[in-house]
Amino acid sequence: MQEEHCTDWVRLGSVLAVTVCALVLFSARAYSESAVFVGSEVCADCHDSEYQNYSQFSKKAHSGESVRIMAKDLTPAELKECFQCHTTGYGQPGGFESFEKTPEMADAGCEVCHGPGSLHVEERGDPDLIKGDLDIKDCETCHNPDRVRSFGFKPMLFGGAH
Repeated sequence: MQEEHCTDWVRLGSVLAVTVCALVLFSARAYSESAVFVGSEVCADCHDSEYQNYSQFSKKAHSGESVRIMAKDLTPAELKECFQCHTTGYGQPGGFESFEKTPEMADAGCEVCHGPGSLHVEERGDPDLIKGDLDIKDCETCHNPDRVRSFGFKPMLFGGAH
């Protein structure tokens, strides 16, 4: 009888753990779906040192320039593919539309790696509303095996951006 009681408690604990994990994942997904891109200059208001390091040392901070240079030789489909990695928030709310309409999003800014920042900003820097700790999986969105092979680059997770 006592063993059955313990088993029930273990089962209940497992159900609670799964429920908590599901709620955390759901709230993170809801956040990411409702946040919009605000641009790196907004990040600089609170993260000036990181922004200055990023602007000075990261190639991503100037990545839109390479697309501008090559644009006349690319098809519209190729340009869209370039915009996915070389600009901030392409095709998403608040993100890059064109060099003319959204020049502040024309490079791969902070939010390319950390996610859209509007809710983080609105809630005065709530760390739960932005991706703070990055790992190699975050880099592989752009630095995936096909692109590494094609362009010969590798992610530099700690390459001077912070």
